[in-house]
Parts: sequence; structure tokens; C-alpha cells
Amino acid sequence: MILLFSLCYSSLFAAAPSSDAVTGAAEKIRVVTSIEPLSFFVKRVGGDRVHVAVMVPPGANPHSYEPRPAQMAETAKAHLFVKAGSGIEFELAWMNKLIALRSTMTVCNASQDVGLREMSERNHGHTYEHERTHEHSRHDPHFWLSPDNAILIARNVERSLVALDPVHADEYAENLRKLEAQLISLKREITRKLSGIKNRSFMVFHPAWGYYAAAFNLKQIAAEEEGKELTPKKMQSVIRQARAEGIRVVFVSPTFSTLQAETIAREIGGVTRPVDPLSGEYIANLRQATGAFVESMR
Repeated sequence: MILLFSLCYSSLFAAAPSSDAVTGAAEKIRVVTSIEPLSFFVKRVGGDRVHVAVMVPPGANPHSYEPRPAQMAETAKAHLFVKAGSGIEFELAWMNKLIALRSTMTVCNASQDVGLREMSERNHGHTYEHERTHEHSRHDPHFWLSPDNAILIARNVERSLVALDPVHADEYAENLRKLEAQLISLKREITRKLSGIKNRSFMVFHPAWGYYAAAFNLKQIAAEEEGKELTPKKMQSVIRQARAEGIRVVFVSPTFSTLQAETIAREIGGVTRPVDPLSGEYIANLRQATGAFVESMR
């Protein structure tokens, strides 16, 4: 893979255009995003003026995905790359190489102005604390699952599009205004759906829903840490906690193995259910996930 990347890198860099300017009114802004959720915001703010490609495709695992040559070719032609900037392993491994494919490409950090939350080592990823400034902190990268953070993502994308295409700044601003209104409405809707729930704990196998839980005063109980397989001792600890909390559903991500989650579910007399933190249909996905969480907590 390293040799393949080196060969592709050399040829793509030589062929890459020398300017990132949008040269004509009919030319679309070519945008690449690292993960699927970010593409939602680019499409909604950019409208018909953007062409969007995603590096980590639906169903792929951002912890281990390696880009294909065709994706590197797409990046070499891009005007804008939108990254999460929150510590996603795909970006940690590949971001510098991808940006180098086109030195004039604009890079939008989607998590700019977001208060990234720190996974509490003491609580094994079950609790999230506000960011502290130290070199070896472990941030929860799934910041987009909070509607408030989604608004910040949309604003960051809008600023980048306006910088590349100021002629259509008013159009991007109007698209942003409409999207912000929808996200505010979404937060109110979710808050209403959760308002009558007394047991506010839910269990996920992979700890992706911490920002969502914090936004709506819920308690995420995560089984695994940092993608590691559970030891027998840890498995028994999770099972005991699930029983103590009255948990009957273990939520799983489509990109991770469900074998250990199914074991936990059997031991507690429960079931597994999928919720996708990486869906590109942001609003519909949060509605669907909320419905699943509400049902599990009743």
C-alpha cells in the first residue's frame, strides 16, 4: 500500500492544477470531506454550486480505512477539503498526505470553535469532560452528533465556500440561515421527545454518542474503549453495570463487529439495535436514533 501510494502521489501531484480558484460562474466547487456526516453540511450550504466526494465511504470504518487511488485523484483536483479535525484516526493517518496532493487546496476544519470533549480515562469513556489543554488528551471525535455543534460545522463550511466563491456569498448565507433554522428546530423536537423520560441511561458498544448525550442530559454507558476488544473481566463489569441500570438494549455501530455486543445483550436478556454515528443523512438520522433511544429508555 505504501508503494502504491508513493507512485500515485508522484503522478497526481505532477498533474494537480496550480490554483484553487473557482474560475467561472458555471464551475462547481470541488469538495472532498473525510467522513460522510460532513458531506451533509457541504451539500446543504453549497447547494448546486458544489460537487462533493467522501473519503471514508458509507459502511467503511474510519479507524482503519485506506483511500483508493481514485479518491486520491479526486483530492488532487479539489478546491476544498473539509476535515473533522477532532482526532479521527483516518485523518491522523492520512491528512498530511492528502493535503500534499494539492498545495493550494483550502482546508476547512469543521470542528473550529467547537469545545471538544475529553474522554475521561477514570470512567473508561463513559463520562465526558470539557477540554483541557495538555498534549496527550484523548478527545471524543464524534462532535457532529450535537445539533449545536452541527450549526458550528455549517458556519465553518459557509466561511470556506464564501472565501473560495465570494460572488455567491449571499446564496451561501441564505442556505446557512435555512439550515440553522432546521437544526434549531431539530434540537427542540428531540428535547420534546426526551422530556418525559425518567431513566435517561442508554448503552452503546462503541462510545460515539457522548456529545448527543451531553446535549440532551442523557447518560451514555459505553462498553468498549478505543476500539479494543473487551477482556472477560471488562465484559463482566459491563454486564453488571447494564443490569444495575436496567439496560435492555445494546446499541451498535454498523462499522463495528457486533459479536461482543450480542454476548452482552444475551446475558442481560436484551437485544442489540443499530444506530449510525456516520450517516450522511444528518437530520433524519438523529430523528431515527432519538426514536431508538427513547424506546430503549422507557
